[in-house]
Amino acid sequence: MKQRLLLFLLFFLTFITTNAQCAMCRAVLESGEDQSAAEGINDGIMFLMAVPYILVAIIGYFVYRTYYKSQQSKKIDEIL
Repeated sequence: MKQRLLLFLLFFLTFITTNAQCAMCRAVLESGEDQSAAEGINDGIMFLMAVPYILVAIIGYFVYRTYYKSQQSKKIDEIL
């Protein structure tokens, strides 16, 4: 359990520090004087990118849990 938590935190912290701008957006935003617009665009891209990954992780968890419970019930049936 500790390994899973550590792995989750590692991926989460790595996710936070990434830059999500494409090359064209970055070039246009860096040429401007106002860097707050570039940071805002980057934050928006990161938010939009996070939602599909979170949904896939939730679905994967439910599939794993369902599979694990079915395997446990088969083992119990074999013992009886």
